Parts: sequence; C-alpha cells; structure tokens
Amino acid sequence: MSTDPPSVTSGPVHAAPDYDLDEVVMADASAQHKALASDVRSQILDLVLERAATTGELAEALDRPRSSVAHHVDVLVDCGLLKVVRTRKVRAIEERFYGRVGRTIVMSRHEGQPAPTRVFMSEAMHESQHTDPAGFWSTLRHARIPRDRAEEFFGEVVALAERFSGLERAGDQMVGFLGVVYETDLPVLPTPIIEDVA
Repeated sequence: MSTDPPSVTSGPVHAAPDYDLDEVVMADASAQHKALASDVRSQILDLVLERAATTGELAEALDRPRSSVAHHVDVLVDCGLLKVVRTRKVRAIEERFYGRVGRTIVMSRHEGQPAPTRVFMSEAMHESQHTDPAGFWSTLRHARIPRDRAEEFFGEVVALAERFSGLERAGDQMVGFLGVVYETDLPVLPTPIIEDVA
C-alpha cells in the first residue's frame, strides 16, 4: 500500500501472485480506510500478494481461528479490496481462493482518518520491535528540495516498493519495506550572499 501521490508507473517485474490483478487501485472510501487500519486485514492483503489463498490457508498462516479470518476476509471483500480469484470442489464443497484487487493499493488522504503515512510508520515500528538487528537495514537522509521534487522522488520510491513486492518468494522470513518522504521543520541555511568582486 502507498499514499498519494501515486503517479508512478514502472515496468512489471512481478514474480507473484498467481492470478490477474490491476497494477494500482485507489482506496478512497472510508470503509476501505477502516478495513486497512486492521493489522490482520493488512496481513491478509500481504499474504495474498504472494499467491491466492483460501480462508483455511490464511487462518493457518496467521495462527488465528478460521471464523475470525473469515470475518476479516468478508470485510475486505465487501469493501472491494479482496476478491475470489478461483474456486475448486473439495468433497462437494466449493473452496474459494482469494486475491487482492490491485498490486498496489493507494490510500488517499481521508478526513477523519489518521494520515496513512503515520499508520504505515507505526505499523513498521510495531512489526520490527523484536527484529534481530542483523535483519534490519535502514537509512535516513534530509535534503532541501521543493515539494514537486519531493513528490517526483516519492514516485521513484513507489517504483522501488513495487519492485520489492515483485521479488521471487523464497525463505521462511517475511521482510518489510517502508518508503517515506516527508517534510520537516529542520533548520535550513540562509541563501548565500554573493558579493560582486571587481
């Protein structure tokens, strides 16, 4: 998921998932924002970015009761962020496989809801609090640039995040990626005075 402005298109580098989905979907309804505020529902959306999954598979991965996961799946389906991508018959019962509606879900800023960027930062802090330091990579930089250049740079960050999401799945550890470009109230140097030397 990302936040405004999403005006980035990058070439497909996608090893996953195993079903068709749109590249970018806007989440601009309050029901979608509310649905995305749940850790469990965010995890479901992350899991099905790898491949379509049944409610039972999701419950096993999340180590939660199937009925609880079914509720969260229903909320995501009802608000249009998850869909049935295929079915199969298992002993006369139709089993549904769920997938995301978009590879990237762009959360618009929505009045009355916390800023999505702050939610993402909080989520990343929560997820990484018990991370082994050897599995944690980060960098922090500041630059005095105009807002339009910051938005342009964020477009490159979104493209990198899409590339990250498309990496081939392997190993037994989930790794997170957080990309944030933000304005600060840090001090800036005054414009230098250039004296005319004759």
